[in-house]
Parts: sequence; C-alpha cells; structure tokens
Amino acid sequence: SPLIALMKDQVDALKVNGIAAEFLNSSQGYEEQQYIIRKLQNNQLKLLYVAPERLFGSEAQFISFLKNIQVSLFAIDEAHCISQWGHDFRPEYLVLGQLKQEFPEVPIIALTATADAITKKDILEKLHLTSYDIFENSFNRPNIYYYVKPKSNSYDELTTYLNKHKNDSGIIYCLSRSSTENLADKLKADGFAAAAYHAGLERNVKEERQEKFLRDDIRIIVATIAFGMGIDKSNVRFVVHMDLPKNIEGYYQETGRAGRDGLHSEAILFYSIA
Repeated sequence: SPLIALMKDQVDALKVNGIAAEFLNSSQGYEEQQYIIRKLQNNQLKLLYVAPERLFGSEAQFISFLKNIQVSLFAIDEAHCISQWGHDFRPEYLVLGQLKQEFPEVPIIALTATADAITKKDILEKLHLTSYDIFENSFNRPNIYYYVKPKSNSYDELTTYLNKHKNDSGIIYCLSRSSTENLADKLKADGFAAAAYHAGLERNVKEERQEKFLRDDIRIIVATIAFGMGIDKSNVRFVVHMDLPKNIEGYYQETGRAGRDGLHSEAILFYSIA
C-alpha cells in the first residue's frame, strides 16, 4: 500500500509538471492497464513506475514485453532493499540483478537515502554493476533539529509540544499498531486533528487518511513505519518517535520526512533506558 501511494503521488506530480508518466500496479483494472500498455507501445510515455514484483514475480512475462519497446533507463528506488531488507521484506529486489543480463545495454541507476558502506557494496554486487560511478550527498540535513527527551511523562510532553505547533503538520511514529490507535484516540479526545495509520487498516481507510494528511485536513498522523514510503509532503514540520526505532538507518529515513521544503523542522525522540 505505501508503494502504491508513492507511485500515485509521484505520477500525479509529474503530470502536473507536463511529464508523460504512468504507473502499473494492482490497484488498476484490466482495461486501465491495457490502456497504459498501449501508450508504452506507441512511445507516448516518458516514465513508467512498476514494482519489482511485476518484473520478476508471477508476472515475469512483463520482461518480455519490455524487450519489444525501447527502454532507455532502469531507475531502482529504495535500493537499500536489495541489501539490508531484501531477503525477508521484498525478495523481488534481490533478483533485480537479472536486469543486466536481460538488458545488458540499458543503463541502471540505483537510488537510496540510507546506504552505509556494506549496503553500497551489496547494491553494486547484487545488481552486477561493473562499470559505475557513485554520487553521494551528505547525510546532514541542517534544517532538521534533533532532540532526545526522557520517556517518562512523554504524553504530557507531547501534547505541550503539539499545542505550541497547532498549525503545523507532523508524523508521530510508534512501534506497534495498537499503540498508534491508542495514541491517536487520546490525541483526538484532547482536540487534536490526528489519525492512526498502519498496515492492518483497510486500503481505502489508509488512502483516505493519507489524502487528508497531504491536504492538511489531518495535521497529525500517528503511524508505524508502514507510513512514510508513500509520502512526499514538503511541509512536515516535526517527526516524533514515541518508541526507540529499530536501527539508526530507519531513524534517519523516518526523521528525513520532515522539512523537505528546507525550512526549520524538528525531530523528537522519547527515550528510556528501561
């Protein structure tokens, strides 16, 4: 669901900017998919978004179709999935190395916001890239200010903070689905425009809440890490972690959803040794 939302958000933004883009995924019916395939065959598209599962999953015949059109580039987003999460989270990412075998003359670009030295090495090896350039930006996001606060009385601390930022949009991360529901209910009872988001919700509920958040109808999303991959919202002013993230890479990626417009933003982590 986050990936489908990401495709939709990015394609919508590209179309607004006059770029011929489409996506293919399971949210579409047969006729809509055939319409997009005809546009591909007629060379009417500049960019097509697909999931790795469509390339090398049960629908592997898509590879044969792509060989009959002129593909100029394969761009692999969230490329860290090839290494750090690939084996258990998105196994199809691991077989993207076949792209070089199937399309030896087509260039590949792999993109990620979180890649340490081991992950970079893994990406290069698993994609079978032998002639390549690496481009890196600093991890530093100077407009995001980081704070660590004690976990005791975290709810009172949180509501005090939110009352000072009533007109700001933000994401609050919790580790469990039940925690997101409970916290969102408490915040709503205290007068905040908040909603929960996690993988256990019905697709239409997730889409509705995401749309409301993007339009600022909901100011606060209380979420598990299922929320974020599909979000490209520039004015997220704060990201709060009520629980300690599982690893530093995930923490960096989640806090990095704040301040994409370059303006002052804050990341708050509630921490307890116990």
